[in-house]
Amino acid sequence: MQRGVAYGVMAGALWGMVFLAPRVLPDFSPLLLSAGRYTMYGIVSLAAALPMARSLIRRLTREDLGALVKLALAGNLLYYLLLSAAVHMIGIAPASLIIGVLPVTITLLGRRDHGAVPLARLAWPLAMVVAGIACINVDVFTAADSTPVSTATRLAGLACAAGALICWSWFAVENARYLQRQTHFSGNEWSVLWGVVTGVLGAVLWLVVAVMPSGSLQATLADERWHTFWMLNLGLAVGASWLGNGLWNAASKRLPLTLSGQMIVFETLFALLYAFIYDHRLPRPLETAAILLLVAGVSWSVRQHADGDSSDTTSIEEKAQVPAH
Repeated sequence: MQRGVAYGVMAGALWGMVFLAPRVLPDFSPLLLSAGRYTMYGIVSLAAALPMARSLIRRLTREDLGALVKLALAGNLLYYLLLSAAVHMIGIAPASLIIGVLPVTITLLGRRDHGAVPLARLAWPLAMVVAGIACINVDVFTAADSTPVSTATRLAGLACAAGALICWSWFAVENARYLQRQTHFSGNEWSVLWGVVTGVLGAVLWLVVAVMPSGSLQATLADERWHTFWMLNLGLAVGASWLGNGLWNAASKRLPLTLSGQMIVFETLFALLYAFIYDHRLPRPLETAAILLLVAGVSWSVRQHADGDSSDTTSIEEKAQVPAH
């Protein structure tokens, strides 16, 4: 379980970077950002898949392919499309912290899964997570904003962030359950297959861009901006998508859903850290309180799971018959 927690924290550190991309590239639409990121992810995954392509294809079933398409659509393309739109409209902090409700939603959705700690034991840790999210939202809506946003834009941004929350809640639960059911792919192999499927879907997005009016944006952007666009997306493809997803799959193999849900809070914390660095400022008092509450809540949840795990010497990884890697 300790390895699973470490993998979850590292995945959160890598995933936190995805909130910066829309901020660094405000002149690129969410559709272009999603198409670029996941096309690069597909290329990286295809390169990783080539040495073991025959073995992967031989083991791949129709059920696996259907699951990969659904997970790629919800957990990658639609999620990042909505996240990018939210960051464009309301900024990194509100978007990351609305999506930061994931530990609560995933814990509730996974409460009946094997290895889940009873909700009564998680009531106080979850309350601390909710309190932290409440603190940061109060700060977001009361702090002075140098670039005021219209009410309609703010509401649209909040709706996009909520939509991203729904997408990732469903994805995290379904991906973890599927990984624990199937025994013929390791976490790394599943991540590679997932990346290849996502890359195909990302390529399809370029066809959508070409036929939409937003496609004309390509002619108005300087070559330097396109170079930044592709370099940043290559970094996200290798770090956040390929390595981050591999680490998350490894964590999902080893942790019950009620605990893996808590690990996602580190995506929010790292996104905030990167935002503070990018904005060249320190966190405000309410932001500091939120960070402390989130970390304390997750740490408490980890201890609750460790206490429960001590009475069961067989790990989830062993029960799922997943080889160590």
